[in-house]
Amino acid sequence: MTNTLCTQSIQLILRHQATSGAYIASPAFTHYKYAWLRDGAFTAYAMNRVGEHDSASRFYKWCDRVITLHEQKAKAAIAAVQAGDRGGETGSNRFLHTRYTVDGEEVSGDWGSFQLDGYGTWLWGLAKHIQYSGENNLIQKLAPSIELTLDYLAACWQLPNFDCWEEAGDRVHPVTLAAIFAGIKAMEAYLPERASELAHLAEAIRQFVLEHGVAHGRFVKSIGNPAVDASLLWLTLPFGLVEVDDPVMEQTVQAIEKELVAGHGVHRYASDTYYGGGQWLLLSAWLGWYYTRAGKSQQAHEMADWIESQCKASGLPEQVQEHLLSPQDYSSWVKSSGEPAMPLLWSHAMYLVLASELGRIKHC
Repeated sequence: MTNTLCTQSIQLILRHQATSGAYIASPAFTHYKYAWLRDGAFTAYAMNRVGEHDSASRFYKWCDRVITLHEQKAKAAIAAVQAGDRGGETGSNRFLHTRYTVDGEEVSGDWGSFQLDGYGTWLWGLAKHIQYSGENNLIQKLAPSIELTLDYLAACWQLPNFDCWEEAGDRVHPVTLAAIFAGIKAMEAYLPERASELAHLAEAIRQFVLEHGVAHGRFVKSIGNPAVDASLLWLTLPFGLVEVDDPVMEQTVQAIEKELVAGHGVHRYASDTYYGGGQWLLLSAWLGWYYTRAGKSQQAHEMADWIESQCKASGLPEQVQEHLLSPQDYSSWVKSSGEPAMPLLWSHAMYLVLASELGRIKHC
């Protein structure tokens, strides 16, 4: 099964990469027939991990085109923030969007569009791509977009914006800040003329998270919301805001295990009602990734085995319903939006990352 799923995952991701370089989040789910900087950067990272560097390169060139296409909007947002505009949900359309068509156009509709994490994640992913592929000339080629993204993040990082689940747009989220931190930190080595400025900004963001994003000895879902969220794993892997063995991170993982893990499936957060609050495969892969770095290889292999067991003929879904947090909400979501997304490229991508960590990729 491992060989089959590794190969299937790579082929599926390549098949659903547009000619523009964008990764379509889920080809069979109406609301996900678009491309996200965040999801796409993690998918590109997975493709780099398995040696598909051309695919990743095409994605980052697409990111460059997106930033270029919306350059004036980004510059206007920077100027507005510097003039004192604090944004907010009612003014979120003044900022760059989070999902785009494969041609880089904004997608209209009722959506949590103002999200900053994708803009940090694409810079982090670009640096990882260069390290894996050796395509060093990309920094020079994409320099205007890189510089503009950094300016945009520097101006906006303290603003409330939607989290990685596209919710809670009135709050500031440690995971979003970690993505911004990682993107800024990743560019230090490639922009020596800005290295000092970027290092100072990254450290300011890290200190902000450590001061305001911790309660009861662990990281919190949002500033002012002490709930636990499985995406908090990202603070250490891959964003490196803290180390895997940091005591606060360890306490956070223990809370995730206690509150959000059912069998080998990982829920997003305890009050999740989206499609009944199922178990997300990409989060199981993330926890398995953490286990590999924490010296818990058996648990990591068990996570990978469970993910493999969830594969259907069309691929890996976004979430499964082995254990629902809010079962009464499942049917209403199916009625309004159809069956849960399947296949989800991000699920396949994170499986590839975990498989790579566990040495399973070599068998693909």
